[in-house]
Amino acid sequence: MIRARLALPCAALATTCALLALPACSGVERGGRGLGSAPAARSEPADTSDLPDSLTDQSLDWSRCEAPDASQGDEQMSPSPLPDGTEWECATMRAPVDYRSPEGDTLDIALIRSEAHERGDDRIGSLIFNFGGPGGSGVLTLPAFGQDYRDLHRRYDLVSFDPRGVGDSEGVNCLDPEGLDRYFAADPVPENAKERRRLNDRLREFAQGCEESAGDLLPHLTTEATARDMDLLRRVLGDRELHYFGVSYGTELGAVYAHLFPRRVGRAVFDAVVDPTGTTEQGALAQTKGFQLALDTYIDRCAESENCPLGDDEDEAEDRLTDLLHRLRERPLRTQDPDDRRLTESLAWGGIAQSLYSEDFWPYLTQGLDDALSDERPDGTVLLALGDAMNGRNPDGTYSTLQSSLTAISCADSSERYTDADVRRVRDAFDDASAVFGPAMAWSLLNCTHWPVRGDRPHPEVGAEGADTMLLIGTTGDPATPFQGTEHMQKALGGEDVAVTLTFDGEGHGAYTSGNDCVVDKTNAYLLRGDLPDNGDTCD
Repeated sequence: MIRARLALPCAALATTCALLALPACSGVERGGRGLGSAPAARSEPADTSDLPDSLTDQSLDWSRCEAPDASQGDEQMSPSPLPDGTEWECATMRAPVDYRSPEGDTLDIALIRSEAHERGDDRIGSLIFNFGGPGGSGVLTLPAFGQDYRDLHRRYDLVSFDPRGVGDSEGVNCLDPEGLDRYFAADPVPENAKERRRLNDRLREFAQGCEESAGDLLPHLTTEATARDMDLLRRVLGDRELHYFGVSYGTELGAVYAHLFPRRVGRAVFDAVVDPTGTTEQGALAQTKGFQLALDTYIDRCAESENCPLGDDEDEAEDRLTDLLHRLRERPLRTQDPDDRRLTESLAWGGIAQSLYSEDFWPYLTQGLDDALSDERPDGTVLLALGDAMNGRNPDGTYSTLQSSLTAISCADSSERYTDADVRRVRDAFDDASAVFGPAMAWSLLNCTHWPVRGDRPHPEVGAEGADTMLLIGTTGDPATPFQGTEHMQKALGGEDVAVTLTFDGEGHGAYTSGNDCVVDKTNAYLLRGDLPDNGDTCD
């Protein structure tokens, strides 16, 4: 039984929290001029050869990796060697802050790699990973999943990076740790005008903190800029094509790359596919339904087991859960946290959502609910630890840049800005979709309302006609990137000539690391031999 401290693999949990909309900066010029309503930087697609030689011909100084920085995640998660004993190497790459002015200021992109076993003709090249967020540290996450990619390591250098504005790549920090503690613990669902003002004040303070911290960097944290960074990385690594493995938001990043550079797409896998076609409102509502679907499955399994903390009546189980959240709003629950933090409604809500990303974490949710609903001595320690993983809080009380970076990148990308009136207009639809997740997800539409940068466009441009065929993997029970997004992405990319789909009939966010042999075998056949599955194939 887990008590005092829940030891969760935060890289696996937090970086794939991807698109869950939470109420929720070290820039080139720290504390720079106010951005006001500055637009996000946009530029026409340009060939990498247009960049100065000082960037395209730079030599990377690979060396043994140091322990992670707190901005990347838990400092105790130093990169462990791969199962074959291969060590990880780290380096930094210089990239232009503004691709419209490539001769101007640069920023350092943190990289990690493990060189392939095979050399010569048997080596395919580099396989570049992005694990989602936006805001997840690839430098921290790739080693955590190294065991899962051991077969790919035979013929690929495994490579990942902290995208611009993330972790050790000028990671954005919007508030200090104490400020973030208060921010994430606050009530996410206002019930009257006074509480709505408080919510907007918190969001405004968060945005102002990002502006003060990140200076002039915020307009340049778009997905398009990161896609250009990946093409620069491809060239610096010496690869003719970009071989790519994107998870969750990483699928959107890969699709934007394919749109900008269709002729440079090599073998590319998109797992847990983002829907690139809808509005922010539509995406949030789809996620609300996705998390409710995952919660329903969890409740069904829990009710079939002995001593389920929600009881054995499936109809009453969700009522017990919503009752718990409502009680936490008025009476936060004590925990064993060394800083004497309590479990609030917001933190419990995030912890429940976090645990639905993978069936592996359902036992933690059961334990957390059992502790919180105890008649004798209720305790919120486990749910608090799950909520902390969602928010990127490290065991020592510091925070990674996960949620600050997520907001900065999302708001630089999206031009949509919602008002209180918009939220009240859609509240019924969100509440109908989920009594547990709907209310908070509806109010999360305000996350970019007070942002100092005008967003790039309503949704990403991903049409990639002419690109080599990519592999899209969708999971039927995925809470964060609902399955229909896979089909929408395929159509937006250009249809079956540009991308084929593989369906995993299962639960969780991301199929390749789920342990399903069928998914792994079909994906490896494509990445290692170029053998694509038939469009619409299913693994269960």
